[in-house]
This record gives sequence, structure tokens and C-alpha cells, in this order.
Amino acid sequence: MPCYAIDGVIPVVSPQAYVHPTAVLIGDVVIEAGVYIGPFAALRADFGGIRIQKNANVQDSCTIHGFPDSVTLVEEYGHIGHGAILHGCIIGKNVLVGMNSVILDEAEIGENTIIGANSTVKAKAKIPENSLALGSPAKVIRSLEAKEIAWKTKGTEQYIQLSERCLSSMHEIEPLSEDSADRLTYKEFNAAHVLKGNS
Repeated sequence: MPCYAIDGVIPVVSPQAYVHPTAVLIGDVVIEAGVYIGPFAALRADFGGIRIQKNANVQDSCTIHGFPDSVTLVEEYGHIGHGAILHGCIIGKNVLVGMNSVILDEAEIGENTIIGANSTVKAKAKIPENSLALGSPAKVIRSLEAKEIAWKTKGTEQYIQLSERCLSSMHEIEPLSEDSADRLTYKEFNAAHVLKGNS
């Protein structure tokens, strides 16, 4: 993975985390165990720190940064959707930030909350726990039901498993020149996985 020290500050990545080779880590970044960092994510901690706690995920093309002396924090089981931007904010435990959303400086997102796709959380906003917030600027629409929190948790568990799968089996390879009947598909892989009792 492209990993850069700046001013003598070196990123830290747990051996039990997966960071895609196209993701970029700069400076005061700490990635804990079970974390998944997707392709083209940029975690640039050249002013303030970035902390991604255990079993969280930061998906494809996300950008994380912050002002001087800030710490941008994604707590355990945080789930940061494709293309989201986090800047100097706190994402609480088991939060889902929807795709292409923007969370601005000193905003705090409470535990078990879902921020809908394409939403913007204003600087210094406080979104309470167990909430659904949508829009630009994001507003709390209602409290989440237990089944919605369970749905979110299940999705994050899939990313924890994806981190393990990537560490054990993903590697760069030349593509096949054409499709064939004996090429493994995910339908076949998943069926075999369920039959083995590993679903």
C-alpha cells in the first residue's frame, strides 16, 4: 500500500487489518485490527490525526482529513460508505455513513446512527444516537428501529469478513481473456460456503 511518513510521523496498520494497495495513508493514521480500507481511499493525516478503530470499514474512494490538532475518529464497527468525506469529525460506534455523504469539522455522530446517502452534516452538528438523519444539511428524521440497527450491524460484519477474506486470498493477477464454464462465480462460491456451514 502507498504509505507515507511526514515530519517523522509514520502511519500504524494492524497486521489484522486489510488496506487495499491503491489506498493511501499519510502521517498520523492508526488502523486497528479487523478494519477494511477500500480501493482509492485517502487517509491524509498531515495536520491532525486519523483513528480507525477495530472492525470499522472505510470503503472505496473515501477521503479522510482534518484541520491542525484535530483527530478524525471512526469508532468500532463504523461503516463509511463509498465516496464519503470525513473532515475532523467523530463517527460513533456502529454508525453507518451513507455513500457520498460529507461529515464536517467537529460534528459528532452518536452511536448506532445512520446518515443517509448524499447527506451533509454541518460543522459542529451533534446527531444523537439511534437516529436516522438525511439531507443537506442533514436533519434527524426519526429514531431507528431495532431491526434497522441489526441490518446495519449485519452489513458491517460482512466487511469484517471481507477484511479476513482479502488478507487470506486476494492477490494481483492477470485477467482471463474470456469467460468460461469452469470459471468460479460468486453464486458457486457462496453455495459451497453455505454447504460447508460457514455462512
